[in-house]
Amino acid sequence: MKFELKGNRFRGRSSEVRGKRRRWLLLSGFLLVGLFLFVGLLILPSKPLPLATGPNGSISPTPKEPELQTIDGGVEEKGTLFKSFITKSIPLRWIDLIISKLKPYVNFKKIRGGTYRFISDKNGELVKFIYEAGPTEIYEIDKTPQGYVAQRKKVPLEIYLVKVVGEIRSSLFESMDAAGEQDPLTLAFVDTLVWEIDFYKDVKQGDRFKVVVEKIYKGNQFIQYGPIHAVEYQGQEKTIRGIGYQGDFYNENGISLRKAFLKVPLRFNRISSRFSRARKHPILGGVLPHYGVDYAAPPGTPVWSVADGTVVSCGWSGGFGKQVILQHVNGYTTCYGHLSCFGSGIRKGTRVRQKQIIGYVGSTGLSTGPHLDYRLVKDGRFRNPLKETFPSGLPIKNGEMESFQKKRDDMMVWLKGEAPYWKKKEEGGSIP
Repeated sequence: MKFELKGNRFRGRSSEVRGKRRRWLLLSGFLLVGLFLFVGLLILPSKPLPLATGPNGSISPTPKEPELQTIDGGVEEKGTLFKSFITKSIPLRWIDLIISKLKPYVNFKKIRGGTYRFISDKNGELVKFIYEAGPTEIYEIDKTPQGYVAQRKKVPLEIYLVKVVGEIRSSLFESMDAAGEQDPLTLAFVDTLVWEIDFYKDVKQGDRFKVVVEKIYKGNQFIQYGPIHAVEYQGQEKTIRGIGYQGDFYNENGISLRKAFLKVPLRFNRISSRFSRARKHPILGGVLPHYGVDYAAPPGTPVWSVADGTVVSCGWSGGFGKQVILQHVNGYTTCYGHLSCFGSGIRKGTRVRQKQIIGYVGSTGLSTGPHLDYRLVKDGRFRNPLKETFPSGLPIKNGEMESFQKKRDDMMVWLKGEAPYWKKKEEGGSIP
């Protein structure tokens, strides 16, 4: 009996050991299988995604982007769009199509430069054509199911109202450039105050100027200047302000800055000889009166009529060479001598407007170099153009005074202070 009890105890231990061994073998097997599966996933290539099939079970290829070819070109300043196309080997049938589609929009005779992009597919069929005559003048031709369609693209613009401030160091042009602005704004500023200031005689170092003007941008690219809204020039003797209103400029009291006569008849480099009753003549010698002002300027510089008037003489006039004489109101006559040639349409009896080009600077007649001999006559007597005082401009209409005063007060706020200022206009802009 005791022996049997011992044998049963040994059998129990053996059974327990065998159970542990089976469990260890099973666990080792699972680990080994898992390891093989993991290695297999790393080594074996991934199964590709099934291809799309069509309605009949056929495999549909994956769509590809169309292959496009692009030709970029430009029109030379004195060239033509057609000549540029030929240079770029664009087929004639596409040249004919492009020109016919753009003809309602573009005057090909007046094209002055520009760039284009010709986009075609792999078969050479035109897909899109873009012609950029300028930053805001862009034309497009697109291929549509209905055929090729041309249009002028609308270019979104942003308009800013800007106050420009500067101080004269050497010249107005250089000072405006130092303020970060370009020559067109300088010329527009001068034209605004040309009746009040002789910018070639009155400008002094230390003078200050301010301009409130619109600046037009395409994104970050400056396109052009818009209208000037207000100007101010602080000279050593006086300060002149102009408020833009309905295409003209007025002082704070509503009196037009536009006078009957301009201060000067051209943009000149310097005064080479002033009004004098006793001047040594540079060619004839001796002391003779010089009843005019000589403005030295490059040959070909445009000469303006200082006021509305009528041409009473146009031709050769002895020592004055080619000369134009104009008759104006209030007994004034002006004379313009040593011209190289006359302005378009200028002949005896022609009516001219203020600042119309009547001729160009030359050195005809008794002249030592290119300049304009300008003379002013009042009631038959020569007057000094640099000292003559002309009548004031006309006042603003009574019915417009309240509206003008509102604009004036707004602009006077802008002109106060010495710091530049920017403000984006609420309404955007676009060139259709």
